[in-house]
Amino acid sequence: MNKIAFVFPGQGSQYVGMGKDLYNSSKDFMDKANSILGFSLTDIMFDGPIDSLKETDITQPAIFLHSIAALNLIKNIKPDMVAGHSLGEYSALVAAGAINFIDGLELVRTRGKAMLQAGIEQPGTMAAIIGLSPEIVDNICSEISKIDIVQSANFNSPGQVVISGSIKGVQDAMILAKEKGAKLVKELVVSGAFHSPLMALAKDKLLNKLNETTFNDAIIPVYTNVTAKPVVDKNSISKLLYEQLSSPVRWEETIENMISDGAKTFYEIGPGKVLQGLIKRIDKNVDIFGIDNLSDL
Repeated sequence: MNKIAFVFPGQGSQYVGMGKDLYNSSKDFMDKANSILGFSLTDIMFDGPIDSLKETDITQPAIFLHSIAALNLIKNIKPDMVAGHSLGEYSALVAAGAINFIDGLELVRTRGKAMLQAGIEQPGTMAAIIGLSPEIVDNICSEISKIDIVQSANFNSPGQVVISGSIKGVQDAMILAKEKGAKLVKELVVSGAFHSPLMALAKDKLLNKLNETTFNDAIIPVYTNVTAKPVVDKNSISKLLYEQLSSPVRWEETIENMISDGAKTFYEIGPGKVLQGLIKRIDKNVDIFGIDNLSDL
């Protein structure tokens, strides 16, 4: 059986002009988002500047809004399962009926602001390591963690792991990764150590918002970042969103599990092509399409 999976991108997929050509067909919906947020998010999405769009508290609602605007325009394809990368998990939950759009928008706005603040109060960074196995990267992090904070943050695709932690912890791990034979080691431009223990402050703020939010059981399975497994139970969904902030994103495993469960066709819904690239590297036998703008529809 050829099952269809919808996947939703996370931070790093934003670009100036994102969602602009979706505006005429999503005007009411996008204007509503601006009024909920209390500022014109769409102005920043459509016209920049890029420095504003890269701020975590703007990036997160921008990618979420773009993803849900694109999702709402898809009339003839129904997913059998969904997943999202980090922030994208919130878009996936809207697609699965576990949360409504307005609650999702308020959650990602809270999450973005809390993560930005945590990054200011406990500075940290992230780095991509290419060409080492997850086990070797985990061993490197364990070694450095004896002195500083660092852990694997994203298991993205074969041979691509992102690490996160204190600035010194990440930089020391980068040096060790090079010594162990990594093909490429690159520090990322981020405003904090996402998916690491340094997000503890953000987790507390997010928890308050999660507790105020109404969750429903999902109507289709949502493969979560924390477990890489499908969930539909509303209580589990809320708990996993809380844990997600300081836990690794197990993306490679998530996609493998979706394929094992019958997914043969993937649609990345939202800005950019990041997930399409990762999925091709995980399994080149599946079909993968992107729905970012009107011409893709």
